[in-house]
Amino acid sequence: MPDSADKDVLIEFVRIGNSVKVSAIDPATGIEVSIVGPSNMSEAQLSSNAIAKLRYVLAKNK
Repeated sequence: MPDSADKDVLIEFVRIGNSVKVSAIDPATGIEVSIVGPSNMSEAQLSSNAIAKLRYVLAKNK
């Protein structure tokens, strides 16, 4: 479950065959990251992974 710091993160799921592309977007900066995971993985797990990558990129760009 995303914490309160992730309220403004936009998440998009696109199924591509046996995979799902998950994009996480920070609306304040416009920075977008994507991950690809298996379609049998839960949306919560996929979201969590995408948000973790977004946090990493945002911290790296500070």
